[in-house]
Amino acid sequence: MTGIGWPTLSIMTLAIINGLLTSIALETYILSRQMDLKAAFKTAAGMSLISMIAMEAAMNIVDVVVTGGAMLNLTVIPLMLLAGFITPLPYNYWRLKVHGKACH
Repeated sequence: MTGIGWPTLSIMTLAIINGLLTSIALETYILSRQMDLKAAFKTAAGMSLISMIAMEAAMNIVDVVVTGGAMLNLTVIPLMLLAGFITPLPYNYWRLKVHGKACH
């Protein structure tokens, strides 16, 4: 009943696309309170694209390595979250340094 007959790569691609779309939509909504919608969308897309792809890819790779496929379970979730948090940190730190912003 819960089995999906899709290949692992298709499931991972869908997860990455869903992660990107929801992240950009949420950031656009939040930023639209401070700027016009077009500028908010451009800013959200620029902020999220590379780090979100890296995060989603890392989480999916951990899922495949630990479970042998796209089989999300309670054992792998903490590992996936850790990998998803750590992976985009160097890029995000670099982006902050390039633009002269502080994160604290």
